[in-house]
Amino acid sequence: MPVYQYRAADKGGKITEGEMNAPAEAQLSERLRGDGLFLLSCKEKEEKTASYRLRPLELSEFCRDLGTMLGSGVPLLRSVSILIQRDPKVRIKRVYQHLYRSLQRGLPLSEAMEEQTGAFPELLIQMYRAGEASGRLDLTSQKMALHYQKEHRLNSKVRGAMVYPIILLCLTVVITLGIFLFVLPNFFTLFEGMELPWPTQVVMAISGGLERYWLFWVIGALLAVLVLGFVLRLPKVRLAVDRCKLRLPLVGKLLRTIYTARFARTLSSLYASGLPIITALQNARGTTGNRYIGDQFDGVVRQVRSGGALSDAIAQVDGFDPKLAATIRVGEETGKLDEMLESTAESFDYEAESATAKLTAILEPVLIILMALVIGFIMISVMLPIYSLYDQIGAGAGSYGG
Repeated sequence: MPVYQYRAADKGGKITEGEMNAPAEAQLSERLRGDGLFLLSCKEKEEKTASYRLRPLELSEFCRDLGTMLGSGVPLLRSVSILIQRDPKVRIKRVYQHLYRSLQRGLPLSEAMEEQTGAFPELLIQMYRAGEASGRLDLTSQKMALHYQKEHRLNSKVRGAMVYPIILLCLTVVITLGIFLFVLPNFFTLFEGMELPWPTQVVMAISGGLERYWLFWVIGALLAVLVLGFVLRLPKVRLAVDRCKLRLPLVGKLLRTIYTARFARTLSSLYASGLPIITALQNARGTTGNRYIGDQFDGVVRQVRSGGALSDAIAQVDGFDPKLAATIRVGEETGKLDEMLESTAESFDYEAESATAKLTAILEPVLIILMALVIGFIMISVMLPIYSLYDQIGAGAGSYGG
């Protein structure tokens, strides 16, 4: 039931303001008259929706189901009500319920989605706005379902490829801490009074520090994570970090391919839906996931708006694969820019998956070697004084026998 903010007056002319639940304005007026008040004006209070942002897979399911129902002749309002009944997840159901209420007020789908405080991405809102103008919301829905399905597949490939290296890295840290905290302290008494080599001194100093001041290490680690998280949210720091990502060895090339694939896929969808190229560029700039690249699009938009070629403007963006500008140039010369963008997006999606697999194949042996070096260094630092101790015992036994 909607909540109304009202202004009312009593018989004496005293003005009263407040809020009240009512099915409609007529029922609100009746309820106020029952309290001895006369309605002067009212407006429905805007409800603040949950800040849950739909993920690519959820967006793909939303678009596919909506497109199927609209294509079958089911009215929009009825289609959304079916989505509410179908989805069991509370957070998603809440988003659909707010969307349904906005549609009941007579808003177009794009505006109703815009009211959901970030639940739907700007790209999808613009695509539905274009679909409303052309009268083909069903085709737009099917196209965006495929778009978000590909985005989910690429993201899943990247995350899945990183699972094993992350597990291996965590295992290395846990084993190292276990050795420092529980194994090495047993050797401290054995090495007392001995002249130790520098590797052993370093290892024992680290072990002793962790054992004695473990609480400070834990607190320090938590504070470091919190401070790092706060610093990385600062715009200038985020910009610098995103720029450095592109210059990392091995990883930088993979990230460039992923950013290029995201941009090409998004621009292809927007341009093929009939949006002007300037509007398409303004909406596609934020989909790369890299602020450094996104900030360069002010110059791209200015250049295209002043009559420059899109391929020349894209070629100046630091962070995209050079092949993107080359294929756009071919599309401009042949008059088939939408087809070239779509084929380019497919090509870069494949390249991103291949690059991810190659990176994983490189990271796995690197991390295994790193773990072996760390544990090997610890073992050598422990064995050196033990061998020295055996030599001293052997020398003492020889002198005693002589």
